[in-house]
Amino acid sequence: MYDAIVIGGGIVGASTAYALVRGGARVLLIDRADRGRATDAGAGILSPETNFRDPPSWFEFAQRAVRYYTALMEDLRSDRAGETGYARCGLLAVAVSEDERPAFERARAHLFARQETRGLPSRGDLYLVSPSETRRLFPPLGDIIGGIYFRNAARVDGRLLARAIGGAAERRGLTTMVGSVERLMLAGGRVSGVTLGHDAISAPRVAITGGAWSPAFGEQLGIRIPVEPQRGQIIHLRMPGTETSGWTIITGFRDHYMVPWPEGRVAVGATRETGSGFDPRPTAAGVREVLSEALRVAPGLANWEIQEIRVGLRPLCADGLPVLGTVPGIEGVYLATGHGPTGLQLGPYSGKVVADVMLGREPDVDLAPFGVARFQAFNR
Repeated sequence: MYDAIVIGGGIVGASTAYALVRGGARVLLIDRADRGRATDAGAGILSPETNFRDPPSWFEFAQRAVRYYTALMEDLRSDRAGETGYARCGLLAVAVSEDERPAFERARAHLFARQETRGLPSRGDLYLVSPSETRRLFPPLGDIIGGIYFRNAARVDGRLLARAIGGAAERRGLTTMVGSVERLMLAGGRVSGVTLGHDAISAPRVAITGGAWSPAFGEQLGIRIPVEPQRGQIIHLRMPGTETSGWTIITGFRDHYMVPWPEGRVAVGATRETGSGFDPRPTAAGVREVLSEALRVAPGLANWEIQEIRVGLRPLCADGLPVLGTVPGIEGVYLATGHGPTGLQLGPYSGKVVADVMLGREPDVDLAPFGVARFQAFNR
């Protein structure tokens, strides 16, 4: 018998399992390794300070989530987990055409008003930059009309990070299994385990961390989990012999970005295809959208090689906030899903705080705004 079962092995599931085993629990992680898992395709941008669209509850949670990366990286180093791709490289938000100027000015007003109110980031960490300075930070850029630079933004490789966290958890005693959980074992308003094929596996606590596939358990739990897949297509470009390790992340005002990696690689993306269903194929229209926007902002990438196209199905929640915590009326079941396009930014911390609740600890953040109970109108 296990103390806990985690369903889903993406970044949220791996992080939940890691925190549980570090807390002394005997844990089984069950993963189907579905094609199109968001973790494997995400850009991994860590920069809530430059987000100006999401509500305060998201921002406060995201601030904690990114700060948690410092402790997580130290834990992984202690556990000799291997490479994660984590690095601080800065982020530059740019407007390149006149139609973007109003959005740029709104972002500028919002970010610097928040900076003035909070005193963070410092003026030395978040500031306006000149057009000539932007090309020093990211040489392929074309002409721009405005730029905002945040020095402390970071990025992480989702594939490497999930592998590092999972490996560290296994060395601490985590058991992993490839398979599909058919049902939760429920009786008397509490969970006692799961069924996997013809086998029943016992545990008094179960975490559902299945990303876009998590709503499959809603009917059995008597709730609707309003999360759906949103397809995101991202393209990795490569130019051998180009030193890119010192370049900064680029974001624009049409929901696209460019993330530099060492050894002449830049990831550009991404589409946000709500209503895509569970269809993780790259498409002609998606590739055209991504490349057109990348070359509009950074025409210097025109001759770069297309190295790889990645497609992820983001678990997009109806109100844009993740779903975290307990399930009303069911003892022992916990949810951690619905992170949408910010899974790598929020996922490790989400896993950690849900694990805290599972271990009977008081989390260091109020999870009420993220509970599934907020969707009472959806639930039966």
